[in-house]
Amino acid sequence: MRTQSTETTETQRHRGFLVQILLCVFVSLWFVLLCALPQLRVSAARNGTIRGHVELRRPPQRVERRPNVADLGTPAPRDLPDLLRSVVYLESAPRGAFEAQESGRAVMDQRNETFVPHLLAITTGTAVDFPNSDKFYHNVFSLSKAKRFDLGRYAAGESKRIVFDKPGIVRVFCEIHSHMNAYILVFNHPYFAVSDDEGRYHIDNVPPGTYNVIAWHEGDSAEPRPVNVPDGGAAELDFSIK
Repeated sequence: MRTQSTETTETQRHRGFLVQILLCVFVSLWFVLLCALPQLRVSAARNGTIRGHVELRRPPQRVERRPNVADLGTPAPRDLPDLLRSVVYLESAPRGAFEAQESGRAVMDQRNETFVPHLLAITTGTAVDFPNSDKFYHNVFSLSKAKRFDLGRYAAGESKRIVFDKPGIVRVFCEIHSHMNAYILVFNHPYFAVSDDEGRYHIDNVPPGTYNVIAWHEGDSAEPRPVNVPDGGAAELDFSIK
């Protein structure tokens, strides 16, 4: 009888221990599930778009270049800088904006004594090539805080490269041709867009949420405006810059 009673007690202990283990496993799995639910809801959200129009109340005037000896008689053809384009961007980036950011490449050509494009928007870490497509020398430089550089004089067919590793506004000039100038806007997130010839823009792949958006043109900015990006939808937002 004592042996049988002892075996029954041991069996009950084993069963109680097993129940405790199963209870701990259940509680742990439930905790993990609770922690994962917010992330599952975020990953299920679909990105949206911010689009609209930028109106320039006082369009800038084009700066004429100085005539060269070769221009006497028949002026050489040249590109006119597009001064009507603007940059529209989020004032602050949503969470996770920096995780998938990769270094890119861009080009700012020197053609017919003009920087092409006149306005370039890039992310930090982007390498920009400055080819010389003219038949004479150029000397690209900048004194901006975000990136200070001087590429020196180089001839037709050559190209030099600069990596822009800090966010900010970089004004670009040519030391030889004073009428040449351009802007490079460097962002630490990918949520920006350059408007087209008619002032239209669209910022794609924006996570749902509320943001402040800014429009910038030739050193002037519109006041930040709030916008709510719906889940998988588009938000309309227009700007007017004096």
